[in-house]
Amino acid sequence: MTDFGKVAVLLGGRSAEREISLKSGNAVLAALRTRGVNAHAFDPRNQGLEQLIAQKFDRVFIALHGRFGEDGTVQGALEYLGVPYTGSGVMASALAMDKWRTKLLWQAAGIPTAPYELLTADSDFAGVASRLGLPLMVKPAREGSSIGMSKVASAEKIEPAYQLAAAHDDVVIAERFVEGIELTAAILNERALPLIRLETPRVFYDYEAKYFANDTRYLCPCGLSPQQEQYIQAVATDGFRLLGCAGWGRVDVMLDASGNPYLLEVNTVPGMTDHSLVPMAARAVGISFEELVVQILESAHVG
Repeated sequence: MTDFGKVAVLLGGRSAEREISLKSGNAVLAALRTRGVNAHAFDPRNQGLEQLIAQKFDRVFIALHGRFGEDGTVQGALEYLGVPYTGSGVMASALAMDKWRTKLLWQAAGIPTAPYELLTADSDFAGVASRLGLPLMVKPAREGSSIGMSKVASAEKIEPAYQLAAAHDDVVIAERFVEGIELTAAILNERALPLIRLETPRVFYDYEAKYFANDTRYLCPCGLSPQQEQYIQAVATDGFRLLGCAGWGRVDVMLDASGNPYLLEVNTVPGMTDHSLVPMAARAVGISFEELVVQILESAHVG
């Protein structure tokens, strides 16, 4: 195995997803130590990143979710410090964190994504409902883990959903809800792993369903034909690469009743908890959790 030197696992942080990041980071830390890696927890909420140099860390495994970890800020600081890190670079991280700008790029490149509109406090919410149709998903553009998201079934509920999303971000989008099968494509070293189909009795796959509920079903194999699965994997990989993403990540997809895929978003630092999807997809091709984190760490880079 590669001698990784002294490794910092960045976890916790200051985002709304701190609790999940602590779970992910501690799972990664335990796995690396099981493989004999000299790994240490490093919470940037509690100490400055310059301590990575002072404490002579050789590389970083980023397990921070959301802002100040998944949005290019930490990546930029690590590049300035010259410390190799896992996952996507500065530009790709910033773009993928921003659902609006991600959709702009996908639309320009002809990659299918659900129709949407930007919302403001002055929006004609009835007009938005008329143009996009109902139901809608209203979401902050730069949050993860479904934080601040709502599924809206009537025009009069768009405004309160907007207010909830706007409490988390000043950029809010309304997106047509694609009725159909929810899928996720884990990406590892530039290739898509087997798709996972998500089923939840909740209104949508929300924060509780993602991390705590025991009634969420994960199907892998996902039940699609091999040809259809390969096509969706190719579309997801195209969407991942277009943003400049690298190393590992996860692309969320909705499949409509006619079998057409629509990309929702890219997660450049997906969850690594016991409920998480990338480890599940890796297991389907015989990659253990410990081997998965080692492969991710091997891809650490600067720039």
